[in-house]
Amino acid sequence: MKKKLWIIGGSLIGILLVGLLFAGNYFYGESVKRGQEVELYRGSEEANTVVSDEDPAITEAKEWYKNQTFETLELTSYDGLTLVGDFIANEQPNEKAVILAHGYRGHKEQMDEYVKFYYELGFDVFIPDARGHGESEGDYIGYGWHDRKDYQDWIQLLIDEKGAKSIFLHGNSMGAALVLMTSGEDLPQEVKGIIADSGYTSVKEELTYQLKHLYGLPAFPLMEITSMITNFRAGYTFEEASAIEQVKKNTRPLFIIHGDADELVPTEMGHEIFEAASGEKELWIVPDAGHTKAYTVAKEEFEQRVTAFIEKALN
Repeated sequence: MKKKLWIIGGSLIGILLVGLLFAGNYFYGESVKRGQEVELYRGSEEANTVVSDEDPAITEAKEWYKNQTFETLELTSYDGLTLVGDFIANEQPNEKAVILAHGYRGHKEQMDEYVKFYYELGFDVFIPDARGHGESEGDYIGYGWHDRKDYQDWIQLLIDEKGAKSIFLHGNSMGAALVLMTSGEDLPQEVKGIIADSGYTSVKEELTYQLKHLYGLPAFPLMEITSMITNFRAGYTFEEASAIEQVKKNTRPLFIIHGDADELVPTEMGHEIFEAASGEKELWIVPDAGHTKAYTVAKEEFEQRVTAFIEKALN
């Protein structure tokens, strides 16, 4: 009888482990694997997504972007991936460049509305596709973690090949987390400041939030299992991919932007990042703005604040 109970118990544990591995692989596909169309919890902020296409100033900026000619830049990442980005040199060269970082499962063209703004400030503008996105190689999404090393290489390329002497990083959503993660690395003196709009504190905390709201499931043990699978297949864990830990090492001026109606990356994460960050820092919580919608709902103030931040960082 005792032996039979051991067999039954062992079988149940085995079934449970197989089930957890199956679930972990499923959530890896949903959250990390390249090319998946996935649902994200956005709460009630969906109404904000329509406004940007109706705003004449933003529509004009997007049309301006479409009429520009970009140079394609490429580099080989530290782990052998070919990464691709679009570069436009300013007609009045002044050795300033900005790198625009797009969001989760996005692509470089989604940063189109910001290009005209930075170009008119005198910047060369560079928009790379993150690894696992767009034209860049990679079969997984790095959530900014491995991408931070890619940005170190892009920064050096702009210095060496484009003569950039003043570089700013500007990211939205995953791109915001990316530039925040980059802030904790050893950066050349040419990097003058970082602008992060709607960034998450860490991959673990953002995925835990999404898991709760999309599936009604607790983080344990699914998050641990999926993180383990991600470490095996993509080479990083959800725990280590932390913007919070990186900004503690930051030495560059930071401008953290977050909408107070953001329900995809909760507004509280913006506060937490600001509190954790070292160095000069500024926080702007934008009234009535959903996820990455600060530019949409407060375009004039957005441009004034970003311009002031840049001028202060350069002086």
